[in-house]
Amino acid sequence: QVRLVESGGGLVQAGGSLRLSCAASKGTFSSYAMGWFRQAPGKEREFVAAIRWNSGATYYADSVKGRFTISRDNARNTVYLQMSSLKPEDTAVYYCATDRRMYYSGTYYTADSLYDNWGPGTQVTVSS
Repeated sequence: QVRLVESGGGLVQAGGSLRLSCAASKGTFSSYAMGWFRQAPGKEREFVAAIRWNSGATYYADSVKGRFTISRDNARNTVYLQMSSLKPEDTAVYYCATDRRMYYSGTYYTADSLYDNWGPGTQVTVSS
């Protein structure tokens, strides 16, 4: 079982930036795609971004495209989410997760059922 821990959340003004990190406890991290999801109060958890196991491709929700960047450092077992031009509607708890499909190189990453390890989440609050 891989243990994931997110960090980097906080309070920021609209238009500001934050960088989230997600550290994985296990060496097999590099074999799996990683995803970021978020859940706002009273709303369902939604896909934010994903990156293939080999960093070969990245995928984004339309709502964050052009503002957020996902990246990974397999040597450090860490995935990042750089968030810029933040908006109040980005306020949510952000979760990272590991894809359950080893060495998956397809294009479908948006369903949370595809992920089997989740971190506890980190709160991001964007004030207007």
